[in-house]
This record gives sequence, structure tokens and C-alpha cells, in this order.
Amino acid sequence: MTFHRLIVRSLCCSSALLQAAAAAATCHAQNPHSLLSLRTFAFSSAEEAAAERRRRKRRLRIEPPLHALRRDPNAPRPPPDPKAALLPDSTSALTGPRLNLHNRVQSLIRAGDLDNASVVARQAVFSSIRPTVFTCNAIMAAMFRAKRYDEAVGLFHFFFKQSGINPNVVSYNVRINTLCDRGQVDQVLEAYREIIAEAPFTPSSVTFRHLTKGLVDAGRIQESVDLLREMLNKGLGADSLVYNNLIKGFLELGNLDKANELFDELKGRCLVYDGVVSATFMDWFFNQGRDKDAMESYKYLLDRQFKMTPATCNVLLEVLLKHDRKKEAWDLFESMLDNHTPPTVQAVNSETFSIMVNECFKLGKFSEAVETFRKVGTKVASKPFAMDVAGYTNIVVKFCEHGMISEAENFFAELQGKSLSPDVTGYKTLIDVYFKEHRIEDAVQMFKRMVDANLRVIPVYANKWFTEMIQNNKVMECSEILTKLGERDPKPDASTYEIVVMGLCEVGAFDAAKDLISQVMRYGVGLTPTFREFLQETFGKEGRGEEIKRLLDARMSGFTGYPPPYRPVHQPDTPAFLRPTGPGRPYSGDAPEFLRATVPGGSHSDPPAFMRATEPAGPPQMVGYP
Repeated sequence: MTFHRLIVRSLCCSSALLQAAAAAATCHAQNPHSLLSLRTFAFSSAEEAAAERRRRKRRLRIEPPLHALRRDPNAPRPPPDPKAALLPDSTSALTGPRLNLHNRVQSLIRAGDLDNASVVARQAVFSSIRPTVFTCNAIMAAMFRAKRYDEAVGLFHFFFKQSGINPNVVSYNVRINTLCDRGQVDQVLEAYREIIAEAPFTPSSVTFRHLTKGLVDAGRIQESVDLLREMLNKGLGADSLVYNNLIKGFLELGNLDKANELFDELKGRCLVYDGVVSATFMDWFFNQGRDKDAMESYKYLLDRQFKMTPATCNVLLEVLLKHDRKKEAWDLFESMLDNHTPPTVQAVNSETFSIMVNECFKLGKFSEAVETFRKVGTKVASKPFAMDVAGYTNIVVKFCEHGMISEAENFFAELQGKSLSPDVTGYKTLIDVYFKEHRIEDAVQMFKRMVDANLRVIPVYANKWFTEMIQNNKVMECSEILTKLGERDPKPDASTYEIVVMGLCEVGAFDAAKDLISQVMRYGVGLTPTFREFLQETFGKEGRGEEIKRLLDARMSGFTGYPPPYRPVHQPDTPAFLRPTGPGRPYSGDAPEFLRATVPGGSHSDPPAFMRATEPAGPPQMVGYP
């Protein structure tokens, strides 16, 4: 009886499956795009099922499940290695308040106020918002570009040796480049060995570019060749600019055979190399009077039909123009314009246009300079270049240098019409030329527009322009502009306040002078003893001596002094100018000016506002890492 039931049950299941399959096939025939399809999960034979099981086992052996790779959450974490090098900040650290600090330092750098940029970055080390390695690199690189090498080296030691910020490869590259320009090649090699021994990263190709250039400039070319071999052994690949440094060194020594040998080696290692190497050969041939060889080298490069970057083509343009090959330079410029098809190919940049525009100004062809500035490629696919602020600023400066102020104003207005923000150089150029042409009202209005654009006016420019305005009876406008400047950080310099206040006192505007002095005391800018005596004497003659005395002394009411400055523990390798030497002096007298704990025009007890903490009032808090 049981066997009979099993047979009947199997027959019923088979008939049901057949009916379902038939219905599915009918539905699929009526609607081929239907998602309903006949699908069976059984294998056709036992051998096929076994083969599938073996395939799954092999896959698990090759690709284990994710849970097998996860660490047991209950297992204790391995203790950190105290000798392991700490990794530098990643870009994810550049967010929130630290990004705001970075942007603030960058704005000061763009305005040319490197002293205040350095102060802001260094003071942030002792606050809860510590600077990232990118902020440190920015101010170091700015000091290097300004040829303030001592400050750049001192900042590297301050940020990365004393303050515990972890440097990255860019930090070491800036340090190496600075030491190379100072001619301290032995210290350069020590910095390189420090990277190899201590850093959690390897030197980059840019590192070897700086190293080889420094050694070649120092006449130690054989050591540069050894570094080239070391770079290749580290697997970094052949870098055209490293080879270019060596080729240039051998050419300057008159060893053309060795230079050609290195060039052949570069071509053997790279299918595409940088055209800067050809520019080096061209320049050397031109200087030797071998113009034919120089042009053959140039033609050989063009025949290779490399897609060269704007930076490479700009070097070629400069070499051709330098040696009076203007036709070839203009042909290259037009070819670059024809190949400019953004966003796929960026064949030109603003520097390209500036090179050719400057050449037109050099020849006195002003109308041709304007045509070049607006020139577009002739090919169908080429597109016009979207000129940036740097390109507009360059042509504005050139017109001002040649006394063509109306043309400069037109381009400046065009710059603003394109929703671009003029930089400090553009404003400064027009203000200076207005004062030179005795267009005082235009200069004052441009000065106000610069302040309204939230651009930093460094003390050198501010003092010069305020002095010109006072001499031309615009002292009240000085008070208005200086009040706006004081509403944001960093505050104006104490010397700027002195110039304007003295000008107000000379014309009898004592109320306006008193308002500025109240700003000085409120912002904590600081007053020199000489200026303080001048105020007491001048206001005393007007019968307002007691009034100004109360204002000058109000700042000290309840003031108990600032906390002592941070003094790091003396290390054997700490430079002398960074070692503490006594109470109240964080640095010794031999320190560079930018590292001394002084305030321009003030005393040690009156630091500027941007050097003071801006935390809300309350009990003192412990300052640490964010």
C-alpha cells in the first residue's frame, strides 16, 4: 500500500510540473519580453552536480569568503610599533576649521604678506586647530619663491622637527630645493639620506630632479649620474627632466658626446620624452653659433609628433624668441592654438599668451599684442582659450608700463565682466599709475574697491598709498578705508595706524583720530612709546589730554598678561636661533626676523589680534591635538 501511494504521488507531481512548464512556454510565446521564463534548478545528471560542487570548492579555495578574511572582533589588537614612522596627513584632513586656516594662509600668500602668513601658521601650532602638512608646505614654498631661504629652512625645522607635524615628500622636496639654491649640497644629501632612513615613503622623481640640479650646479656631476642610476634601480622609471639636468651639465662642460649618450639612453627607455630636452640642446647650439644644428634638433622633435604639454611648448617658444627665430615661434604658437580642443586637449595656457603678448610689447606692436591676446586657432575643431586672471593681469601691467592707461582700464573692466576676481597685482598696478598721473580720485576709488573685494593690503602698499592720500588732502578717506581694513584679520600694521592718525591730527580731526586709537586698543595692535607720547602731547594741547590718557590706559584694566610662550625641549640638532634663551624670549637674538616674538610697532605684551586665541571667555582649557 505504501509503495502504491509513492507511485501515485510522483505521477501527480510530474503532471503538475508538465502543466506549469506548458503554461510558462505558452506565456513566453505570447509575450517574448516577459520576465517569466522556464527555469529548473535541478542538474541533468549526478555527474553534472558533482562537477558543480568541485567548481564551488575550487572557487572557495581561490576566493575565500569575506568572513574568513575579517579579524576576530574578540581578539586583542596587536600593539602599535613605537619605532614605526608616522604617516603624514592625507587630503581628508583638510576639512572644516583646518581647511579655513589653510585658505586664510593661502590668501595672505597670494597678497604677498608672507610675514603674517608665517605668523598665522606658526601660532596655529599651539592652538586646538593645528595646521595640516599642506598648510606648512604652502608657506615654506612661498618663502622659497620669494628667495627667503633662511625662513624656509627654519619653518621646516619648526613645523616638522619641533612641533610634531609629519612631513610628506613635498615637504622634503621644498627643503631640498631650498638647500640647493643656497649651495649647501652636503646638507641636501643628508636630507635625502634622511628620507631613505626615516620616512615612510620613498623619494619621488621630483626629488631626484632637485637633487641632480643642485649637484650639477655645484660642479659634482658624477654624483648626479650616480643618483640617476639609483633612481632607475628603485624602479621610478626614466624621468626626462632628470636626464635634462645631466645633459645640460655635460653641455656646459663641453662634453657633447656624453650628452648625446644620455639622450640616446633616454630615447631607448621612453617612447615619448619631454621636449624640454630638445630645447636644452637648441639653446646650447645657438649659444655656440651652430644655428643649423639647433634647428635640426628642433625639426627632429617636431617630426616625432609628440603631444606636448603647454609647459614644454612654452620653453620652446622662449628659446626661439631668445635667439631671434620669430617665424618659427609664431608658427609654433599658431600650431598650439589649432591643437587646443578642450576638454580633451589643453594645448595652451595663459603663460603661452603672455609670452607672445610680451614679445609684441617688446617690439612696440601694441595693436598686434591685442590681436594676439584674442587669437584663436584656425582649425574647425579648435576652440578659443578661456583667459584667466593671470593673463589679464599681465596685459594690464604691460599697458600701464607703456603709459596706455585707458587700454589697461578696458582690459581690467573686461576681466571683471567675465565674473573673474582681479588679484592684488592688478589693483596695485592701477593704483600706482593713478597716483603717478595725479589722478587722486581714481586712485582712492580703486583703493576702496580693492578693500571691498576683501583683498589683503600689506603694510608696504597701505603705508605708501595712505601717505599719498594725506599729501593730497584725502585724510578723511584714509580713516574710512582704514576702518574697513580693521574689521577683518589680520589687522592693519601699527605703522599704518600711526600714519593715518598723525594725518588726522594735522588737520584737526581729533574725533576721527580718537576713533582709530580706540580701534587700535580694541584690536590689540600695539603702540610704540614714541607714538604714545605724540598722542598725549597733541591731545594735551587741545585740552583733551586726560581723555586720551584714559583711552590708552583702558586696555590694561584687568589685564594680567599673556601666558608664557611655548618652549620646546632642547635637542642637540636644534638650530641656535630656535633654542630658548631666557624667560619671556622663545628665541635667541640671532633668530631670523620672522621667528622673533615681537610685534611690528608694538611691545611683547601687545600681540596683534590674529596671534591671540579667539576662544570664548571661560576657564582655561587644555590645548591639544584636534
